[in-house]
Amino acid sequence: MPNIKIFSGSSHQDLSQKIADRLGLELGKVVTKKFSNQETCVEIGESVRGEDVYIVQSGCGEINDGLMELLIMINACKIASASRVTAVIPCFPYARQDKKDKSRAPISAKLVANMLSIAGADHIITMDLHASQIQGFFDIPVDNLYAEPAVLKWIKENISEWKNCIVVSPDAGGAKRVTSIADRLNVDFALIHKERKKANEVDRMVLVGDVKDRVAILVDDMADTCGTICHAADKLASAGATRVYAILTHGIFSGPAIARINSACFEAVVVTNTIPQEDKMKNCSKIQVIDVSMILAEAIRRTHNGESVSYLFSHVPL
Repeated sequence: MPNIKIFSGSSHQDLSQKIADRLGLELGKVVTKKFSNQETCVEIGESVRGEDVYIVQSGCGEINDGLMELLIMINACKIASASRVTAVIPCFPYARQDKKDKSRAPISAKLVANMLSIAGADHIITMDLHASQIQGFFDIPVDNLYAEPAVLKWIKENISEWKNCIVVSPDAGGAKRVTSIADRLNVDFALIHKERKKANEVDRMVLVGDVKDRVAILVDDMADTCGTICHAADKLASAGATRVYAILTHGIFSGPAIARINSACFEAVVVTNTIPQEDKMKNCSKIQVIDVSMILAEAIRRTHNGESVSYLFSHVPL
């Protein structure tokens, strides 16, 4: 693929390497370091003049440092005369702060969008945004990819009774995501209505749907402290589900998440590799990982060739 360069930030170099391998490319040379006062310094180690540049940096780990590193890399490539700079952000940072839900609350996702645009990004590729309206925060093209094709493939290959399963959303906001998967599998769906006392703490849950004597598959875009999905799993088990799986696009797993998963009634908690999971898998045998590098690589290839990326929503070679 001529006139294309892929660079990796420091947040998820393993995923960046897999994307480059699938495209038959080598990662570009970049050196990231910090000065003694913790300022981030990035040095692009090769010419990008006239090139179509893709920078892969996920919103995980040290999120603020990773975001600043991405902004500096975008700006460095832009002022070095790259023809186009695309930020590939598998897990979009600050995506949960997408609306003003109380007085004086910030809309931080919009702030991040502004920062990326001002840094010089011409295009954004991301996956399973927490809220699809975040695309409207940008004045540049945004491709919001879906992990759904990979999720469907995993369900059919790993759950023998998938034809008699029920797909469950742990909250009302994920109903559209769950109904799409249920329709593709031709199975029923259910949802759980939750009420929160405060952030990361669920007060009570109400199940809407019948899961008795069926395999329940919880589907959500992300899990942080895992309070919601673990409460949901208990609710499904008490309602008569024979087995409970959780499938999540972004497995953040902070704080008590791993301990909660270990003590919950899950058969498996399946996440994509938009966030590194190697360390978490060492402490939790229930975590399994779906590789989405092919979806991201195909989006990059199609973008570079000027082809439609929306084709990926229903067809992707995995």
